[in-house]
Amino acid sequence: MDFKKYLAECFGTMFLVLLACGSAVLAGPSISVLGIGICFGLVLICLCYCLGNISGCHVNPAVSLGVFLSGRMNAKDFCFYVIFQLIGAAVGAGLLFWLVNSAPGFNFGGITEASGNFLAANVLQPGATPTMALLTEMLLTFFFVFVILGATDAKKGCGNFAGLAIGIALGLVNIVGIPVDNCSVNPARSFGPALFSCNAWGDFWIMVVGPLVGAVIAALCWKAVTSITNK
Repeated sequence: MDFKKYLAECFGTMFLVLLACGSAVLAGPSISVLGIGICFGLVLICLCYCLGNISGCHVNPAVSLGVFLSGRMNAKDFCFYVIFQLIGAAVGAGLLFWLVNSAPGFNFGGITEASGNFLAANVLQPGATPTMALLTEMLLTFFFVFVILGATDAKKGCGNFAGLAIGIALGLVNIVGIPVDNCSVNPARSFGPALFSCNAWGDFWIMVVGPLVGAVIAALCWKAVTSITNK
């Protein structure tokens, strides 16, 4: 067992939840949706260049599923990646919860009081419907995973610039998706904060089904594109 890869995924997902979700919790009103989206993208860029050579820096079960379906990962690694991503997300959310509760008088942002959401958990925003959120998660994850598969392709990828493309893609989908459901495209990112947000579980299925279906579509479309270009 190559434990260092799994540990890298754990730490990477922990930092993604702690810092990216933390940007919404600590500074949401000041930096707005655009700023939060940029923070998500910048955190992932940093993690890609830190962990990319160790684990590929998936930090996302949907990404791991897309990589697995594209034939770049075996089933054992896929299972352990997901397990350690969920553990990392839980630890990151726990640290953020600890931070929040260390100063209850602080003027926190990124809080949806009516939903019991205190860690920028993924919940439907006012006016959004489950159908809208599910479709949003599917389409945004399709785009995100499709970019990852292309940027990291051994023959057609971006090489050392892959991390930039991947981070920018995450920032873009967050800017689009945050007004709908705080944007998941990552079941682990949704899982961690939901552990500490009492009413977030009602919408959690959307944050699992949408990203996983989007990842499957991305893998199939990438295979179709590469099979055509190889002929």
